[in-house]
Amino acid sequence: MTEKLAPEKRHKFIHNGQTVFEWDQTLEEVNIYINLPAGVPRKLFSCTIKANHLEVGIKGNPPYLNHDLAGPVKVDSSFWTIEDDVMHIFLNKRDKGQPWASAIVGQGQLDPYTADQEQRRLMLQRFQEEHPGFDFSQAEFSGTCPNPKTFMGGIKH
Repeated sequence: MTEKLAPEKRHKFIHNGQTVFEWDQTLEEVNIYINLPAGVPRKLFSCTIKANHLEVGIKGNPPYLNHDLAGPVKVDSSFWTIEDDVMHIFLNKRDKGQPWASAIVGQGQLDPYTADQEQRRLMLQRFQEEHPGFDFSQAEFSGTCPNPKTFMGGIKH
């Protein structure tokens, strides 16, 4: 059931007609994908993940990205890797279930409709995780979705 609630597509941050990065999220993680330029040895790329900040670049040059994250992460369980000319940055959310409206502050902010859809998808995923015997696949919400972090505290098992 959880597979149906996984990210359906990556969100793109485009600047001057070029994709800077793509990103998606689950209850526990935010993933950032960066297509790397050809001709640069992979060992020259660097990525520094801090609790609220991200730096990505080529060693010896100013960072390509040097921005605050849209939410806090657990540094010890966050990491990055390069596969098939794509840098994948895996950020473990400090606040599980908290939806992010973008991966990086001020960069690629989701429009209100898409942000609401993300929040609904994450809430359904959280309901299914916390109540494994129930089928929430046909659940519908009207109005603003409650914050799963505070809302779930009020449900009695």
